[in-house]
Amino acid sequence: MARFRIRLGILLAAALLVVSGCRSHEDVPLGKHLKLSIPLGLPPLPIPKDNPLTTDSIALGRKLFFDRRLSRENGVSCASCHDPAKAFTDGRAVSAGVGGTLGVRNAPTVLNAAYLKTLFWDGRASSLEDQSGSPMQNSLEMDQNHMLTVFRVNADPEYRILASKAFGSSSLDLARVENAIASFERTLLSGDSAFDRYQYGGDKSALTASQIRGLAVFKDPARGNCVTCHSISDRSALFTDQKFHNLGVGVADDGSLTDTGRFQVTGNPADRGAFRTPSLRDVALTAPYMHDGSEKTLKQVIDFYAGKGNSNPNLDPEMLKIHLSSQDRSDLVDFLKALNGNQPGQTAGSGSPRQEP
Repeated sequence: MARFRIRLGILLAAALLVVSGCRSHEDVPLGKHLKLSIPLGLPPLPIPKDNPLTTDSIALGRKLFFDRRLSRENGVSCASCHDPAKAFTDGRAVSAGVGGTLGVRNAPTVLNAAYLKTLFWDGRASSLEDQSGSPMQNSLEMDQNHMLTVFRVNADPEYRILASKAFGSSSLDLARVENAIASFERTLLSGDSAFDRYQYGGDKSALTASQIRGLAVFKDPARGNCVTCHSISDRSALFTDQKFHNLGVGVADDGSLTDTGRFQVTGNPADRGAFRTPSLRDVALTAPYMHDGSEKTLKQVIDFYAGKGNSNPNLDPEMLKIHLSSQDRSDLVDFLKALNGNQPGQTAGSGSPRQEP
């Protein structure tokens, strides 16, 4: 009994570290820094100095990502809403948390999230580290207090071994949990698509004739006008300007917004109904679309844009009425399918990040 009390005291002390919410040098992963092989079409990977990639921190993060014990009653894991089999989304209009409780927004893919300057549709997190802890205690998602999460993982001998390898000591606090999950997520890169091989690899046979026409529509401001927000650069393409736009999505019959988006973060009236531009990489695999999952197919998304969205006082001026023929629309859909990349083979029990030789 005494031994049990001592162990319980140690675990509770570890859990209390959560209260401070601070990161320290002890939360920086140890070991040799891992250099990932970046797929064709993606820019250099930004990696924070206080959370370098290591094999051990990634292994710890992978286990946490798939572990339902991070939620109330072991209900869901990170992978429940970001399923590798569904291009790290869940295929739902809005995500479902513990007990099937529905959220209010569509679950975006984690693929290439390492490049994003802000996370979540409203941009309330500034890094993967900031983002990873939020769903755990959100009542509509994993619905578990951070202290209990830390207590539960510290009670698992396997986690204590993984923590020791990754950080040099066997205890896990919230900062270490967040760092490890973020490190795993940084390995989830998708590129080397047919578009990339055509645009950056010099393979002009990589796209079909329809996809080449679709790319022309995508870049043409008089037709698709897509590239205005889903940007393509000379050497790489993230297909997002990383800005926030009101597209007229989620406008009720009386003209009010069902979700005020970025405004909830900034309080700026100009941000009402504005949401972060998502990347279009692997977009053919991540239906349904928009922040509320209201558009079921790529064709519906294109038709929505062609109609200039729904009018509201904050509609983005870039939402122009565009003129697309039925052929243009078909070609655009074909082009978007050419953005499906070479995804990582990460699963709960296997898979390793691509490393440079």
